[in-house]
Amino acid sequence: QVHLAESGGGSVQAGGSLRLSCVVSTLSSSSRCLAWFRQAPGKEREGVANIWRETGDPYYASFVKGRFTISQDNDKSTVFLQMNSLKPEDTAMYYCAAGKWCGGTWSGFEHWGQGTQVTVSS
Repeated sequence: QVHLAESGGGSVQAGGSLRLSCVVSTLSSSSRCLAWFRQAPGKEREGVANIWRETGDPYYASFVKGRFTISQDNDKSTVFLQMNSLKPEDTAMYYCAAGKWCGGTWSGFEHWGQGTQVTVSS
């Protein structure tokens, strides 16, 4: 079983930065890809960024390119989301997820963390 635990959320003003972290319990075929999703109140969950654990290759949703950076530590047990130039519309619960495939399909993520709240005020 893959366990994920997020941290690093909080409240910031527009233009500020936050760094989210997600500790992943195991490296297995069902956790080859790690991703960040978010869900704002009244909206559907959307993919933000994902990364292949083996190669470190990232993929970003178009709305965060140039502002957010996904990365992992050397032993691939922790994935980070550095968020810069935050906007009020980035306010959401952010979830870490593990799955088999990265890229733009955003499907097949079987393991999820509890989420961490990010609030950006104007």
